[in-house]
Amino acid sequence: MKAEDRAGFDFEWWGKESTTTRSGQACRSESSRCSGTGRELQLTVTVPSSLSLGISLWPDGIGWKGKGVFRSPVLNTVLPCRPYHTGLCAAKLLVESGLNPVVLEARNRVGGRTFTVQNKETKYVDLGGAYVGPTQNRILRIAKEFGVETYKVNEKENLVHYVKGKPYPFKGPFPPMWNPLALMDYNNLWRKMDEMGKEIPMEAPWRAPHAEVWDKITMKELFDKLCWTRAARQFANLFVNVNVTSEPHEVSALWFLWYVKQCGGTMRIFSTTNGGQERKFVGGSNQISQRIASKLGERVKLERAVYRIDQTGDNVVVETLNKETYEAKFVIIATAPGLHLKMHFNPPLPPLRNQLIHRVPTGSVIKCMVYYRESFWRKKGYCGSMVIEEEESPIGLTLDDTKPDGTVPAIMGFILARKARKLAALTKEERKRRICEIYSRVLGSEEALYPVHYEEKNWCEEEYSGGCYTAYFPPGILTQYGKVLREPVGRLYFAGTETATEWSGYMDGAVQAGERAAREDVPARQFVATFWERNLPSVPGFLKFLGTSSVLTAAVVASLLAYKRGLIPRS
Repeated sequence: MKAEDRAGFDFEWWGKESTTTRSGQACRSESSRCSGTGRELQLTVTVPSSLSLGISLWPDGIGWKGKGVFRSPVLNTVLPCRPYHTGLCAAKLLVESGLNPVVLEARNRVGGRTFTVQNKETKYVDLGGAYVGPTQNRILRIAKEFGVETYKVNEKENLVHYVKGKPYPFKGPFPPMWNPLALMDYNNLWRKMDEMGKEIPMEAPWRAPHAEVWDKITMKELFDKLCWTRAARQFANLFVNVNVTSEPHEVSALWFLWYVKQCGGTMRIFSTTNGGQERKFVGGSNQISQRIASKLGERVKLERAVYRIDQTGDNVVVETLNKETYEAKFVIIATAPGLHLKMHFNPPLPPLRNQLIHRVPTGSVIKCMVYYRESFWRKKGYCGSMVIEEEESPIGLTLDDTKPDGTVPAIMGFILARKARKLAALTKEERKRRICEIYSRVLGSEEALYPVHYEEKNWCEEEYSGGCYTAYFPPGILTQYGKVLREPVGRLYFAGTETATEWSGYMDGAVQAGERAAREDVPARQFVATFWERNLPSVPGFLKFLGTSSVLTAAVVASLLAYKRGLIPRS
């Protein structure tokens, strides 16, 4: 493996048990001002042959994207880790800041909770994070930089709300309520949630005026207090399922109200048009990670995982599953908090941090894509978006997933929260059958029963994600532990979409989290002045010193002359 440090040295490794680096060219760095054959840097790297985990060391540092991040022995480098695009965005920013990170990814692919599959049946399909929309400016900026275009999810025709066994076409972000009491109840619920959200600081929700009270209750308890009608309460439950892949009785009211607020409010988070699901990326969302990885080149290493991080020495020592050992100055960990349990820390994590990672589970979702010969739903006046309120239905929400040119007709559906856990026991074929049956009833078409292809991804079985979309906070956790979520521990920094303060749980939040952690990890070092820099006088000071010295010298000389001539009596 070869690497070049920022000063211009070339280094080469050879041998598995230990290695000595050698320089291959003169230093080009103005700050170092060295020349000739260069310096020698000796590093010992133990590489057992149990697993195919490797690493590339750069004198400017090493990096790791997987289940943690760390730096190189003597130099300043960073190692980002996994969810969505977080680690790669952190590495990208570090490179642009003049550092030279290496990214280690625990999986055999980049992208984390984004996952684009390519095959002849689908061309490409996003089985993980896929949607972007207005105000998600960070991910859109990255996409534009790498030439990845977006297209609008189809919503030209009617959406359909399926409740009590009947379909009701509608337009807009939320289904209408025909019962006047339900309509008032429904409208008051969204208005009240947005009003409560306005009291919650995005950067520190635990500082909200009513934080303690709201954090002690679940969203189910809040809905029971706010909702007068069963219709509003049932839709509110689905609203939680869709947005955080969890149940209302599982999540803190404070956390969920914050989550909705930092995504722009109830309408922005739930809407397709002008909302969080307005657009997708042409070619798939995983392109962004792939293009960043391509730009980073050999800095990105796949199938790397870490189980031990030791901060007790001058440098951080990191050990991988196959007993490779590396040293670094700093570490960025960009995984969901619960995945930190796969790592061993020395010294142990502080009490609050240690308990936090035991208390924040990740949501449950199976993403399902059903492909058809044609977009028959459009012929019936439906856009493909379905909001399904039926306990026996596996799917709660769908969107049209036909390609922007009209080819590969498909409907995307989410199996959410309790249903994802329940239906995980079924076979893939059985899940497909049940999904097609509910689509047939909602759309009123036999064609829905005859798909030409089916894809799905159960994120609950992903070892290095633990679920999707994001980690959630049960009651009582945010006010007690939230303040340590982004707080560094020694030379350890934390990223991941869960640490974002805008669009947390989305790709945009992942970018924000990665760039924030990278900026934290580019520390400002103290400038140390030399003795002369501290004590050398200014020109006026020097002239004043000369003047004073001249007077004193003249006085001493005059005194000596007077003394020798007897003008000054001897005592």
